[in-house]
Amino acid sequence: MDILQMLLLAGLGVVAGILNVLAGGGSLMTLPVLIFMGLPAPVANGTNRIAILCQNIVAVGGFKSKGVFPAKLALLCTVPALIGSIIGAQLAIDISEELFKQILAAVMIGVIILMVFDQNKRLKVDEQHMTPLRTAMLLFSFFLIGIYGGFIQAGVGFLIMSGLLVHGLDLVKINAVKVFVVLFYTIIAMAVFIWHDQVNYPLGIALAVGNSAGGWIGSHLAVKKGHDWIKRLVIIVVVIFAIKLVWF
Repeated sequence: MDILQMLLLAGLGVVAGILNVLAGGGSLMTLPVLIFMGLPAPVANGTNRIAILCQNIVAVGGFKSKGVFPAKLALLCTVPALIGSIIGAQLAIDISEELFKQILAAVMIGVIILMVFDQNKRLKVDEQHMTPLRTAMLLFSFFLIGIYGGFIQAGVGFLIMSGLLVHGLDLVKINAVKVFVVLFYTIIAMAVFIWHDQVNYPLGIALAVGNSAGGWIGSHLAVKKGHDWIKRLVIIVVVIFAIKLVWF
């Protein structure tokens, strides 16, 4: 294993970890890079989960230390996401590598469009009472989010944020719920990839070191402003990566 690859992944992991906590989309960078390094797509997908897991452990701790962690809502959202993630991870292993690359490229472009035209931060909704119907809708939406997250992970943060904004939470609490949900469904999804021997541990650990640092930084930046430059950089890089995945 080339030491330069390890250092590259660690550095990339820092940026991806920050982005994942602030909004989502860090895997749009890490997944293609792992594939470009020669990993089969399912192995790249499974390897990426090590970093996601470690980053979110650190991020959850960061949010809890700031007293902005809505535990009841986080647990409510997590249970259906866990179930969905099993289905999604199994789908990711079963499909062909070429099809996964094409889906990943399409997801990358789709999420970039969401990043450019994201209305989440402009949306203001009064806090809503959780009626039985609202609760059922929330559970179902997070079951679907779990399937998506287990399958590909990239951009799941945007889905979680959109799903929670309608309940009137502020963005800081939404980010806290997001990292908690992702942490626990990642444990389940990663177990599926490990069971099928689809994880490269050295590269995953290198990426995890950077992601953990980025997760800690991101959890503290979440209450501040000034991270738009990261998104601009990511948009440029991800578009290039998506083109390379499909045509090169």
